[in-house]
Amino acid sequence: MTADTTVDATAPKARFGDYLELTKPRLSMLSVITTLVGYSAARPGWHPNEFWALVAGTCACAGGVAALNQWMESDTDAVMPRTAERPIPAGKIATGSAFVIGVGLCAGGLGVLFTYMHGAAAFFALLTIISYLAIYTPSKRWSRWSTEIGAVAGAFPPLIGWAAATGGVTALGWILFAVLFFWQIPHFMAIAWTYRKDYGAVNFPMLPVRDHKGSQVARWSFINSLALVAVCLLPQPLGLASPYYTTVTALLALWFIFRAAAFIRTVNRDQNARKLFFTTIGWLPLQLGALVADRLIFA
Repeated sequence: MTADTTVDATAPKARFGDYLELTKPRLSMLSVITTLVGYSAARPGWHPNEFWALVAGTCACAGGVAALNQWMESDTDAVMPRTAERPIPAGKIATGSAFVIGVGLCAGGLGVLFTYMHGAAAFFALLTIISYLAIYTPSKRWSRWSTEIGAVAGAFPPLIGWAAATGGVTALGWILFAVLFFWQIPHFMAIAWTYRKDYGAVNFPMLPVRDHKGSQVARWSFINSLALVAVCLLPQPLGLASPYYTTVTALLALWFIFRAAAFIRTVNRDQNARKLFFTTIGWLPLQLGALVADRLIFA
């Protein structure tokens, strides 16, 4: 983390788009969507006041975490080609400004959730912020298990939504937590394998950097894919979903497992990693959408 709080005088002046990029809108939107999945599964139906308060609070927290993450990692971001053009290493936004924006967004988001939703929602949002910034982000520099640590932080948003709807978390909420956790391992292993040279350049000791052949990366992705499918199939045996949900889940599982198995093959591993990455992106909204639709129809 750099202590420099000045903006390079030769860099272009920051625009609105640069400040938006500081909040990592695509990644932040995933947190918002999975929060809403938890809320919708716990409380089917349309509740506009709660819905928009939850969206506002979660958006602010997610954007604040992203800004603070870039503030903490501006030194390594400057080294990796994939991240060198982010607003801080590119000199468009000063580190001090990024810190203030990040803290302000997190505080504002927590305030909205605490004021307009159940206090438990604010608690899980705070837990997400702390686990992501105080545990996951530093662990990337020293731990082989940083991806798994980050997966815990990334799995909390459905619990924010569930707690916002009910004031607590029941079995299906924890199943959603597990779905997000196991989904992130093959998703981020595919990303990290694709950009392993970037991560190696900053000495991040993650598995795709240490496993030069990729066999351990692929096997670990496959194991977590199997665990993901098993968790997704739990709702019906527990009486929390219909057979229609299970049918859709089984079909989606075949697609996911096929791609995860292809990643194990040594031939075209780089290509199969990219295909697995895009599969994870397409699979998640379909799987979560199937659960929410099932709850709306049969709950």
